[in-house]
Amino acid sequence: MLILTLSDTPPARLDKALAQVVPEDVSLSRSRLTKLIETGAVSRVGGDVVTVLKTKGLAGEEWQVLLPAPAPLEAIAQDIPVDVVYEDEHLIVVNKPAGMVVHPAPGSEDGTLVNALLHHCGDSLAGIGGEKRPGIVHRIDKDTSGLLVVAKSDAAHQGLAKQFADHSIERRYVAFTYGCPSPGDPRVRGLPGVAFEAGGVLRVATNIARHKTDRKRMSVVVNRGRHAITRSHVVNSYGRPGQYVAAQIDCWLETGRTHQIRVHLAHTGHGLIGDPVYGGRRKLPLTSISREDAAIINGFKRQALHAAKLGFIHPITEERVTLESDLPNDLIMLRGILEKF
Repeated sequence: MLILTLSDTPPARLDKALAQVVPEDVSLSRSRLTKLIETGAVSRVGGDVVTVLKTKGLAGEEWQVLLPAPAPLEAIAQDIPVDVVYEDEHLIVVNKPAGMVVHPAPGSEDGTLVNALLHHCGDSLAGIGGEKRPGIVHRIDKDTSGLLVVAKSDAAHQGLAKQFADHSIERRYVAFTYGCPSPGDPRVRGLPGVAFEAGGVLRVATNIARHKTDRKRMSVVVNRGRHAITRSHVVNSYGRPGQYVAAQIDCWLETGRTHQIRVHLAHTGHGLIGDPVYGGRRKLPLTSISREDAAIINGFKRQALHAAKLGFIHPITEERVTLESDLPNDLIMLRGILEKF
């Protein structure tokens, strides 16, 4: 059972009012809340069940939601190619392609990285939590490519999880953005949580939480959510000085929140090229390139983000492991087009 307390200004519809206050760590969309209300799983605390969506909740009122037990998702081993960058008896690091989901979930029960690793690792999986499965200690978005470390044993899983928790893991990403963040831009410098450090390093430090109405999005918030820090540095800028149309940016994380880089760069007004969620409706001025190149940029199929470097202390041997991944072909092609501006 989940208890939700309505905000001081709840929306008129009950599903919207409840969706507004669902905790960040609870996966509960407004559409699912709608179904739960209609099936009699929602009621006022100490009151009757409500099944009418247009019911008006009062400010500060408590509601209880009965959540059905999740349907078990039993991952099966599938013979899917895996680009292995590093592997030993304790852990494996893979170069995940864009378009692959990391872990099975409703709507993506198979074809995931976990399905592929179950087949690839086979008997080398010592077990995580008593189950013979790969230990996922971090994830990257379906349409982000790059490096991901996965544990094969409880000991490796716990050791890696500790490093992620204390933010000692090194993670660097290559991103391609609309426009180019500049220390000389007063608009960027004036944004909440945004500052420039020595060497032109852009630091964004804000809280991030689920969007109040769109549960698939994250957003920069105040007085709720989880603190997130992203640093970035411009590697290449494309266009003319003062009129840059795009940039290649090196990003590194101090924390690891959902969609963190995508949200923070969008917060600065320089969202990722191809990002369907946070990129907005921005388009590049395409007068100086061919029609074919313009079609590639305007139709870019995913956020231009690649997990290019991963560094950690091996949880068993205690040796330093540092791995790098080259840009995939689609981002190399994108960079080649941007260089024509």
